[in-house]
Amino acid sequence: MTLSADAETALVAAARAAALNAYAPYSDYSVGAALLFEDGAVITGCNVENASYGLALCAETVAVAKALGEGRRGGLVAVAVTGPADKGAKGTRGAPITPCGRCRQVLNEIAQLGSTDPIVLCVGTTRTERVRLSDLLPRAFGPANLA
Repeated sequence: MTLSADAETALVAAARAAALNAYAPYSDYSVGAALLFEDGAVITGCNVENASYGLALCAETVAVAKALGEGRRGGLVAVAVTGPADKGAKGTRGAPITPCGRCRQVLNEIAQLGSTDPIVLCVGTTRTERVRLSDLLPRAFGPANLA
């Protein structure tokens, strides 16, 4: 499925809106994610930190958990991930962010359930990088490996 410019804009806007709900008192690094499914549904998530740092949840993981909790099993066609405009090393503030390794695996799980290879929109303040999940997580392990 090709993502239209309007669909991409709407997905990025949903991810940015989700980031506004982030609970990030420790890192001050608010992240939003939006998942687009074949039927047009958009499921969002934001990062949720915890005083016990290892219990924090990334935005993509929250969105995938919500989607699975609503009974979605596959059909993932696109993901948008946004981060804060004022964070990053000197010269990289506002650069596009990619899902972390754990989130790449979590996204892979729901993608493999529907045999899709979603486009991941890595959103920055001035540009968006578009990359396939399979390029972010080559030779991924997933449900098909357990069959």
